[in-house]
Amino acid sequence: MSAKKKVPAHTKGSGNIFADLGLPNAEEHQLKAALVAQLKRLMAERELTQTEAAKLVEMKQPDLSKLLRGHLKLASVEKLMRMLTAFDQDVEIRLKPHRKRGEAGRITLVSAV
Repeated sequence: MSAKKKVPAHTKGSGNIFADLGLPNAEEHQLKAALVAQLKRLMAERELTQTEAAKLVEMKQPDLSKLLRGHLKLASVEKLMRMLTAFDQDVEIRLKPHRKRGEAGRITLVSAV
C-alpha cells in the first residue's frame, strides 16, 4: 500500500514568471528571455565560445556573458532579433486580432525549432 504524498498549497503560475513576480513590462521581459534562450541554443549547436559568438553579434564578450546570465537590460528586443539574424535565423513578426475583444493583446514567441 502506498501513501499519497500531499502537495503543499501552491498557486499555478501564469506562464510568465515576470508577471507572476509583479514586475513591470513582464511581457517584454518574457520575450527577451525567450530570445536569449534561442541565442544560447544556437551557440551550443554551433559549439561557439562566448568570444566567437560576441564577434558574430557585434557585442563585447563580457556583455554577452551578462546577457546570457539574465541581465536582459543589456539588449533591446530589436537588438536580440538582429543578433538572431546574425545566426542565420529569420525573425518573423505577425500581427493578428486578439481573440477576446476588449482585452489587451499579448506578445509571444513561437519557435520553428
